[in-house]
Parts: sequence; C-alpha cells; structure tokens
Amino acid sequence: MMRTHYDSIYLSPHLDDAALSCGGQIVEQTAVGQSVLIVTLMAGDPPPRPLSAFAQSLHTRWELAADVAAARRAEDVRACQILGADFVHWAVPDCVYRTRADDERPLYPTWPDAIGPIHPAEDALIAELARQMGQLPGGSQIYAPLAVGNHVDHQITRAAAAHCFGQRLIFYEDYPYVLNEAAFTAVIPPGSPDWCTQVIPLSATAVSAKIKAITAFTSQLSTFFTDEADLAQKIHDFTASVGGERVWRQTAV
Repeated sequence: MMRTHYDSIYLSPHLDDAALSCGGQIVEQTAVGQSVLIVTLMAGDPPPRPLSAFAQSLHTRWELAADVAAARRAEDVRACQILGADFVHWAVPDCVYRTRADDERPLYPTWPDAIGPIHPAEDALIAELARQMGQLPGGSQIYAPLAVGNHVDHQITRAAAAHCFGQRLIFYEDYPYVLNEAAFTAVIPPGSPDWCTQVIPLSATAVSAKIKAITAFTSQLSTFFTDEADLAQKIHDFTASVGGERVWRQTAV
C-alpha cells in the first residue's frame, strides 16, 4: 500500500539501480523518518517466447534458470527493506526481452545495442511511462538517472521523467557507469553552466546499509564485482572519492 505523498521518489530503471546509485542517501532520509518510494520501471516478466542469445547468456551468468524476473523482484524487496523504502514494480520487461511488434525480433540483441540509441519503436513506451509517472503519489523530490553509460533503459527512464516532471527533477549518477570519466563528461561536460551539483555526505552507518542492500541482489553480484569484499571496497572507495553521493539539477533546458 503506497502513501498518498512521499518526501522522495526515486525512479529506477532496473531492480538494483536505486540501491547502487542512491542507497546511501535513501538510508539517510529514512533514518530520520522521511518517506521514500522506489519505482522500478523495467521489472516485468520476460515474454513467453524464445529469448535472444544475449538474454540467455545473462540468465546463465545470474544463475537464475526459471522465474528470473520474480527472483530479481524478491531481491529488490529485501534491498528496499534494508533501505527502509517503499517500492513498486512496474510491468515493463528489461530491454534484453523487448521485441519488435511486427516480427518479434529483439530490439536490443547485443550489449552494444543495449548501450546505444533508443530504438524508434520505443517512442510509445516513453509516452506510456510518462503517463504512468503522472499517476504516482505526490513527491516533494523526484529523482531520475542521468543515464551515464547510455544504457537504453536509463535513457528511457530519464526521457519519460523529463516529459512528466520537467525542471522538478533531481538527477542521480548511474553507478558504476559513472566510474568511466568519459561516459560522465558525455552527459555533463566539465564546467557546464547548465548544471549545478550537490554532494550528499554519508555516515558510516548509511554506507554499510547501502552495501548490505546491494548485496541483497545476489544474482547481480558478478555483473559489477568479483565478490562481496570487492563490492564493499569499491563502494567505500567511490564514496570517499565523491564525499558521499552526488546529485544534479539542470539550470537550463
């Protein structure tokens, strides 16, 4: 059961993005009684048809043979409990599952496709997601991904959020893609007058909770980390380099 209004709403493309990118600030907010809602857009089940070789390879790496999306949603429930946030899972499948309407060929059959331009067939999806965002509970602050790294689901989330919320949006840095300086500066050029930033300091307790929440996504651990010790070290290192977590606002459109 969702509230009618939240202090903060985080729009997350996938089931681990909010924890990876914003877990610390979410914990800092909920620890002082603020209400937080994490909305995961691409949390739907794969379609009942043969999957692409790319999607099958991901399932193998995740070690999830059946009910993949359900298993990942269960991971997110555990992570949100650690963060102290409410959650909602929308029914859009991950980009690796989405297909053309005419012949059911995958829209994004390879990793380079998944970090390339949004397929023109997705225009209707962006419009529908923007419409759904307009039906969410009220939020004092709305957060969306910068789409650093150019993942199409992150691009789509940002585009739909911009259409719905416009200048109200606060943008978060997509971890771990933000570790690539070239990927980051492709979104926000150095010294750009069109953006202002804020660093959100994190307590040791918040960082520990963030790490615990990310660890809840067991299937995704091998995607970005070698093991849990590597996860903890990388999060600690990134937090120290930034001074916490960093968010951005556009000063011009």
